[in-house]
Amino acid sequence: MKSIIAAVAILVAASSAAFAYSPDARLRAQNNRIEAGRESGEITWREGMRLRRQQAEIMRAQARLRADGYLSRSDRRTLHLMQDEAARDIARKQSNGWRRVWWLPRFGR
Repeated sequence: MKSIIAAVAILVAASSAAFAYSPDARLRAQNNRIEAGRESGEITWREGMRLRRQQAEIMRAQARLRADGYLSRSDRRTLHLMQDEAARDIARKQSNGWRRVWWLPRFGR
């Protein structure tokens, strides 16, 4: 039983480590967090627009850095730092206390 639990723990750790270093997967996860916050009302329309603009900036930077065909170590670090900042901004916006009024419908993207 312990060996099964250990194997599952190793598998989960390996998959989460691989997920953390994939810039595309991380962008998708952050976009999903933004949309989930918009659906629940934790992120207002204006905050969502700013967060999406930040995500678009990261995608443009990623495209520029990949223009030569690959991402160097410093390129990956730059993207990682940009995504770390975006993750902190998403967390701040979700917990800043501003919410969509429950009886108002969600509008916008």
